[in-house]
Amino acid sequence: MNHDQEHGQLKRSMKRRHLFMLSLGGVIGTGLFLNAGYTINQAGAGGAILAFLFGGLILFMVMVCLGELAVHMPVTGSFQTYATRYIGPSAGFSLGWMYLVGSAATAGVEFTAAGILMQHWFPDSPIWIWCAVFIALLFTLNALTTRGFAEAEYWFAGIKVVAVLVVILVGIAAIFGFIPLTDRPTPFFENLAPDGLFPVGIAMVFVTMMNVIFSYQGSELVGIAAGETEEPEKNIPRAIRNIIVRIIVFYIGSIIILSAIFPASELGLLESPFVTLLTIAGIPFAADIMNFVILTAILSVGNSCLYASTRLLWSMSHEGMAPKVFGKLTKKKVPLNALYFTISFSFLSLLTSFMAANTVFVLLMSIAGIAITISWMGIAFSQFMFRRKYVRSGGKVADLKYKVAFYPFTPLFCIGSCLAILISLAFDPTQRIGLFYGIGFLIACLLFYRFKLGKKKDSKIDETPTRIEKF
Repeated sequence: MNHDQEHGQLKRSMKRRHLFMLSLGGVIGTGLFLNAGYTINQAGAGGAILAFLFGGLILFMVMVCLGELAVHMPVTGSFQTYATRYIGPSAGFSLGWMYLVGSAATAGVEFTAAGILMQHWFPDSPIWIWCAVFIALLFTLNALTTRGFAEAEYWFAGIKVVAVLVVILVGIAAIFGFIPLTDRPTPFFENLAPDGLFPVGIAMVFVTMMNVIFSYQGSELVGIAAGETEEPEKNIPRAIRNIIVRIIVFYIGSIIILSAIFPASELGLLESPFVTLLTIAGIPFAADIMNFVILTAILSVGNSCLYASTRLLWSMSHEGMAPKVFGKLTKKKVPLNALYFTISFSFLSLLTSFMAANTVFVLLMSIAGIAITISWMGIAFSQFMFRRKYVRSGGKVADLKYKVAFYPFTPLFCIGSCLAILISLAFDPTQRIGLFYGIGFLIACLLFYRFKLGKKKDSKIDETPTRIEKF
């Protein structure tokens, strides 16, 4: 490798369609196909709907905050770079590593879920073997050019979107009796709330919010991909508008349909209700087809997570927040060393070789959910500080090409909501340990930066805004 290849910039090779499908596909995976049923099971239909609606509101606020920042400064480091510049270097360092670990852990969740799904066809095979196979597959795909990755992800996401739409249409037809179900009478909406909308109390909504945040993770890929996107000032706002509407429609629509057809007690964690729905609706080869679609969807999310964490690590290496070796690029402009590091977290999915798959699944999901919640807080606070500094330096809000409405309410509400979700975890014994580990890791990052990197790194990072403005 020559110097340019090692320390050059990533190419802006993603088009608008790639950006849109990458971000949309990043959230249609385990969170929808497996986790939605689990949330209904825990909180009831009303609790699940309220949780996903509230989570959707937080998501919207995070995305518009990120949009203002990404359009103004479209860089691959995204919210880590923004936190460094507008909050402080230690915040940028901690936020970057929190998100990196969370995103990489999410990839581990997807590999674990993929291994579980493969038992549909190979019931006697160990899950960890399939995890290893899929890790190798996605590593190869991510090691290709960015354009090749984006094109593959575009079609993967397309398959997922079509599949969700088909399930919603079949579900609506089944609810009203247009398609008879093989094992139950026409449900109409009898199962939606037999014991009330909140059978276990409205407090359970807050307990399940971490599942919701985990499910919505991936939307922020819009910001990370900004550094490799053509015409970011036009494509990022479009992607944000389209993604939010479709995500909420997909999730809320699916929850209403699943709740109307299945009693909450039937909706568990390891078996997808989408597969069951098509099977009892009499769709030929439904189980195999849907299992394949869900497998594709899950691997697609894992693929997106590897992309996000790899690009973030590459960016951090150029800002003195990660070893320089992670900033090297191949001849095809792929940060391969960063990919080696991030995919190593996916080997956590191999814990299924000696731990129950559902235990590994919930553990990794908790780690990822806490990391993304803290990251969302960081995005909102970065926008809050950016707007203040922008105005104080003489900038006019009207000149921003994309701006947050109802400032400062929007970022402050987002920060407060995410903080309330984190606090609520302390009252849930199953997620309390994940919260302690997450907060502990955040504190460790802050202390490491303060005592290890110190003022020497601060002086280097202070120079980054000049380099960033070249974009």
